Amino acid sequence: MRLLLAALAVALTSTAAAAPVPLVKAPQVDTPTRVLFVGNSYFYYNDSLHNHVRRMAMAADPSLKKRMHYKSATIGGALLHEQDIDWLTRPGQIGVKQPFQLVILQGASNEPLSEEKRAGFRATVIRFSKLIAERGGQTALYMTHAYVKPHKKANPHNIRLTEDLYVSVGNEVGALVIPVGLAFEEAYRRRPDMKLQQDYDGSHPTLIGTYLAACTVYASIYGKSPVGNSYDYFGKIDKDTAAFLQQVAEHTVQKFYGR
Repeated sequence: MRLLLAALAVALTSTAAAAPVPLVKAPQVDTPTRVLFVGNSYFYYNDSLHNHVRRMAMAADPSLKKRMHYKSATIGGALLHEQDIDWLTRPGQIGVKQPFQLVILQGASNEPLSEEKRAGFRATVIRFSKLIAERGGQTALYMTHAYVKPHKKANPHNIRLTEDLYVSVGNEVGALVIPVGLAFEEAYRRRPDMKLQQDYDGSHPTLIGTYLAACTVYASIYGKSPVGNSYDYFGKIDKDTAAFLQQVAEHTVQKFYGR
């Protein structure tokens, strides 16, 4: 299994043509206001990703405030299949009476790194997306960032494995893929010393890592640039850092979707 994944990593890095291209290149919901995030600790760190995306959307368009119904369902360390998507997406079950317009699914950070878990992720997304569609919603996949040191599984090839899994599965089910992992990669390319992940594990996002993720999600699901957005987590993110992360997200999204 390790040899298979290593071979896949080499193939993906040897030529750009080997990487799958996203088929869904634009938001599938016009200005979504009922959004469910389903994932694990990558979502709930730093006051929860869904709060940052919602605030960013409202900063760009204050008229959305009274219509926004964002929810987040997370289980620490969970694989995607461990979520009860039937219960979560049932109208009215978690305080939103109408069906969710968009459900954003995030797999565990190690799911792309195991042949067995890759297969499980694919089967789960197929099953979940079918149910989401039956309830009138669209599916989006949140491409996770890769581990960095001191994580014991840190490897520069991991982001290629993650990209391959999320894009190939997203294409199979017709889901929008949100390229957060690629935004982290681009930010590190520009500023290698930037701390987007916690020093103690090389995995979980720091506050600015969550902010970069929020910028990327916002640009992906609303189809609007985050550059110039006034949201800075109530002054906790300095202007220069916010501007840099907004620009990275904008560049990543435009390049990924070919917009």
